[in-house]
Amino acid sequence: MRLRLFWKILLGFLVTFLLMTQAVWLLFALRDDRELPAFLMTEQIGPAVLEAGVQALSGGGRPRYEQMVSHLPLDQRLRLDLMAVHHAAPFSGDGEVAVLERRVRDPSGTEWLLRFRYHRDREPWSFNVPPELVGIGFVAGLLFSGFLAWYLVLPINHLRHGFRRLARGELTARVSPEIGRRRDEVADLAHEFDGMARRLEHLVASRDRLLHDVSHELRSPLARLQLAIALARQIPERFEHSMDRMEREVERLDGMVGELLMLARAENDRDSDENYFDLVEVAASVVADARYEAQPKDVRIDFALPDRETEELPPVRGNAELLRSAIDNVVRNALRHSPRGGRIEVRAELLPDPETFRISVSDEGPGVAEGMESAMFEPFVRGGTGSGGGFGLGLTIASRAVATCGGSIAAANRAEGGLRVTIEVPV
Repeated sequence: MRLRLFWKILLGFLVTFLLMTQAVWLLFALRDDRELPAFLMTEQIGPAVLEAGVQALSGGGRPRYEQMVSHLPLDQRLRLDLMAVHHAAPFSGDGEVAVLERRVRDPSGTEWLLRFRYHRDREPWSFNVPPELVGIGFVAGLLFSGFLAWYLVLPINHLRHGFRRLARGELTARVSPEIGRRRDEVADLAHEFDGMARRLEHLVASRDRLLHDVSHELRSPLARLQLAIALARQIPERFEHSMDRMEREVERLDGMVGELLMLARAENDRDSDENYFDLVEVAASVVADARYEAQPKDVRIDFALPDRETEELPPVRGNAELLRSAIDNVVRNALRHSPRGGRIEVRAELLPDPETFRISVSDEGPGVAEGMESAMFEPFVRGGTGSGGGFGLGLTIASRAVATCGGSIAAANRAEGGLRVTIEVPV
């Protein structure tokens, strides 16, 4: 995973931490009253400086002591006090200053008192942390948290507004334009939202169009049924003829309802009844049934198998019944538009890299109008050449069924005449 948002937050935290450390360093660097901790003064610096003063006084008196002090750092020189014992007053600190004392006698016999002053540590704070550091951390944390909250909440509010619009039925709601050129997981979520909204808009539009088309297609057989009933009542001697007409119309209605149910199954039951099956065997059974139906029109149906043996072919995963229905609808469409004495070629191929089955169905019919090759897979699309009819639901069912197996379907007019429909399904 790229974790782009994680790296942005981490980078922001590191920058904030760096700015905090620089601010702390600058704060203490600019303070004139900064003091070293008392334990360093009492355990290391103070005793060492006093010992050096004692050695200088006891070895060479006041002149040697002055010479030694001149080599000390300014801060340590200011902390040292030298006075004769009989002139030294008892030290009275102000509560913050303390001293280390040593008595020493010089070679002349004079007794001296050597004092080293230092500041006591302040009373420990509640968290044992300097208040300045807490203040800097609080301000930096406030700024970083405010920026991070703004950076995350702003696109989330856009998404929430988009979901609210979508819930109100505004299927044209999009949030990517409001997100802008942002590139992280939140932006990916916005793009996914737009994809979902586009898909919902397409599905609702397809549903409305399908309902309109279905109502239009059902109206014609229902009107003929009503006419046949009226004729049967007005002309009793034509009762049998009217009954035959009503029977044909009922069969058409039944067939259309069956296709609608098959279309609904192809669109909604994508994950049910999945298994592994031999696609070539399914195609061969469809061709066998189609050859029987092609006898009245004297249409020849040829079936070309792959070069490899059938038992060596890899299986296909999906719903075998739906894919059989897809191939059957394509072959029946070719048979319906083939002229008497025509020829239909069904070819099964195994394509390498990646391995994919291709089932192509070629006929010698009139083909389709230019530009209708993709639209013919939509429900009740009209525009078939030659007959002036439409495609009904058969090819729509085929398209949806092939999609359930992760495949694709396409159609193209042949240069020598007729139509070729190609189905490709991954093994």
